[in-house]
Parts: sequence; C-alpha cells; structure tokens
Amino acid sequence: MAGQTEQVRKTVSQKAGQKIAGPALKGRKGLLGRKVGMTQIFEADGTAVPVTVIEAGPCPVVVVRSVERDGYCAVQLGFLDKPRRLAGRSLRGQVAKLDSKRSRRLTEGGAALPAKANCEPQRFMREFRGVYDGVEVGHVLTVELFDGVPSVDVTGTSKGRGTAGVMKRHGFSGQRASHGVKKVHRHQGGTGMNTSPGRVFKGKRMAGRFGNERSTMRNLKLVRVDRERNLLLVRGAIPGPNGSYVVVQQTNVLKRIADPSIALSTKKKAGAK
Repeated sequence: MAGQTEQVRKTVSQKAGQKIAGPALKGRKGLLGRKVGMTQIFEADGTAVPVTVIEAGPCPVVVVRSVERDGYCAVQLGFLDKPRRLAGRSLRGQVAKLDSKRSRRLTEGGAALPAKANCEPQRFMREFRGVYDGVEVGHVLTVELFDGVPSVDVTGTSKGRGTAGVMKRHGFSGQRASHGVKKVHRHQGGTGMNTSPGRVFKGKRMAGRFGNERSTMRNLKLVRVDRERNLLLVRGAIPGPNGSYVVVQQTNVLKRIADPSIALSTKKKAGAK
C-alpha cells in the first residue's frame, strides 16, 4: 500500500511538474480535508480513545501571496480535484494559464503573470495567512506536515438544525410543569422591558435558526498521523456532518505555566495573616 501511494504521488508530481513539500514548512502549519467519521482506538494499556478521522490532503499550493505584490503574506491551498468538464472558466484559470485578451495585453506590456500550479481545478480552496518560507506554487502538501505536532485546531460548518426553540437552541429550562402553566411548557416566557427603556435589547436569546455556522474546535490532541492513507486521527468531535470540508491548523493556544514562586509568596502572605 505504501509503495502504491508513493508511486501515485510521484506520478502526479511528474505529470503536473510539481514538487512535494516535506515537513520543513515554516509558519503555522495547515491543511484542508474532509470529515470521514468517528471511531475509537485503544492504547497499549487498553484505554479507549474516541477519535475523529479526517482525510487531509494532498493539497496543492495554488497561490502564494507576498507583501510586494498583494500587501500581505499568505498561501492558498486546494483540496479534491474537480473534473475540468464540470469546472467553469474562472475556476480553471486559478490553476492553469488560459489565453485571454487581458493576458495577451499584459504580456505585450512586459508584465509578469503570476505562476500557476498546473493541476486540476480544486473543489475546496482556502487561504492561510502568515509567512511560509520555502513554499512555492505547485508544491503539494501532505499529512507529513503534522509530524511532531501535538494539537490542532479544526474549523468547519456545524450541522444545520433548522428553526429551533429556546430550550434546544440556548438550553433554557422552560416553564413550570404545573401551577398556572397551560400548554406553554417549552416557551421562552416574557421578553418585554419596563417603561424605560421600553424595548428589547439587541442580542436577546430567542428561537430561530440553529446550526449551519462556522465553528472551530481548538486544541484537539492529534492522536495519530497515517501517511499511507492521508488520514489524521484527532481526539474528540469536530463540527459538521460526515463528508463535510474542514480546515486543520496547528493550534495557537498557549499553555499557561504557573510560576511556583508566585504560589509560594501567596502562601507565605496567607500564613502571615
């Protein structure tokens, strides 16, 4: 299996004239992928660990932005090839050079056109801001980037649950089960204000559309990296249904380490009192 995967990667690289970027990538590491589902794995001592399986990469680098040209540094990655017959001209132009009046006019004027990845159109594309040294258009990033990364942040779109009441949407306790409550046990209750201010403040929690929003699960432990099948095993749950697209990034959550000298000084003061 490993030999076949390596052979496929080499074939794609040679066919599109691309290079495969290894784990030497600088900056906050990130990949695009999709949620496969949840399962559990067992550690050596028999402990069951709930994990979410994410198919991450390979992701070709489509665009590299620089301060000189764009005013900021970033890279654009793509995920999952889309057949050219189904892709529009604008989508094909993101990854390959297309002949047009504008391109001919720029070329005749001596302007340098941006490099293209020369790969298939991508179904899912996102931009990662930051300085990424050693990354060029046409490189292909794989799960090898996350070797040695302890935790990741996963961003996706939560499941849409339609119009929901306040008990389901916000966790309200509802009305009393008896003593004057009649057929309104799951209602919100009064929302009116007094004579002053005489209105309902913006942001009041009420019934409405629930879910289908951008959500990020932060600082999830990266349990395992499967290079052969381009899989990441992350501890816990992530937003979205199975098959939904997600963005996986190295976490930027800082660990707070308590200073032991502060604790000792606090104890001394407490004892003195």
